[in-house]
Amino acid sequence: MTIRLPAAGGALRAYEPRTEPLAVTPGTPFTSRTVFSAAHVVADPFADTSPDAPAAVDWDATLAFRRHLWAHGLGVAEAMDTAQRGMGLDWAGAAELIRRSAAEARAVGGRIACGVGTDQLTGGSLARIRAAYEEQLAVVEESGAQAILMASRALAATAKGPEDYLEVYGHLLRQAADPVILHWLGPMFDPALEGYWGSADLDAATDTFLEVIAAHPDKVDGVKISLLDARREVELRRRLPQGVRCYTGDDFHYPELIAGDEQGFSHALLGIFDPLGPLAAEAVRLLDTGDVKGFHGLLDPTVELSRHLFQAPTRFYKTGVVFLAWLAGHQAHFTMVGGLQAARSLPHLARAYELADGLGLFPDPHLAEERMKNLLSLYGVNR
Repeated sequence: MTIRLPAAGGALRAYEPRTEPLAVTPGTPFTSRTVFSAAHVVADPFADTSPDAPAAVDWDATLAFRRHLWAHGLGVAEAMDTAQRGMGLDWAGAAELIRRSAAEARAVGGRIACGVGTDQLTGGSLARIRAAYEEQLAVVEESGAQAILMASRALAATAKGPEDYLEVYGHLLRQAADPVILHWLGPMFDPALEGYWGSADLDAATDTFLEVIAAHPDKVDGVKISLLDARREVELRRRLPQGVRCYTGDDFHYPELIAGDEQGFSHALLGIFDPLGPLAAEAVRLLDTGDVKGFHGLLDPTVELSRHLFQAPTRFYKTGVVFLAWLAGHQAHFTMVGGLQAARSLPHLARAYELADGLGLFPDPHLAEERMKNLLSLYGVNR
């Protein structure tokens, strides 16, 4: 069986899908690394809504996907940018997502950490920004989940310099009930975060970031770095206080960063582990046994797919993530909150299908092929 996929210049080329998926089985959490998958939300395709209306979420399918991740030993990073925070999912929807997912985590014994931001606001004073953070932190702590302090568009727009970041984050860390994860999300993921930590100079921004951590090391479980710069992450990782983890958010270089070097390694909190979940879990279990070569043998070939999904404009990687979840049978449709299913081209999606199929990511390759053919037909490709 073959399928015709779009090639450069608008021509079609034949592709022969694989017939068997990669053999992986669910398993227990890992011993050598702490690993979170940021998880997407499943839209309700029957809701009569519009792209700028509040998100309509299919809660059953959304929670089922989280159970899938937990079954393979992965933690879930909830209500992050992968869940379309600020790109279709507003704070009211995120709060409901946090409460439901945290309850589900308690029911099944899954690990969960949830995003705390300021997306109730578009701007405002530092006092209003602190209050918005506090409101969201209370929701996460009341749910029983670990908190991830996300970068704030409102703070980026309001802060006059590093001292404002030190004030806001210092205030939040002093009142946090338990150690949190600090998240540094680069402008490639969200252009509104340019100059975060008070400077467009990344060296200066790094110094401010580390100053926040050094002032409150007992309140920082770890830091998530999403700058797509492996060298900078390694340098920052080596400067962290003892006991503060580095969670890589680098969807371009994650195998080498997780494997580490003689001076340390990164844990993981990655959007790409949404579609890679079972395969990534299998790779980390090999690392648990000391089989670094086997770890790289499984995970290194996935980087091409990840770089494809996260290619510029990087913030639209969510479209590819949800597309692959549909092909893999985790949801019955390719609809996204905010209408974001239209954010990537047919050639982009076709290449994502080909790369994912080649890795054996689809539990039912025939189902994935049929769904891909249906999408091609909708775009006018003659089956």
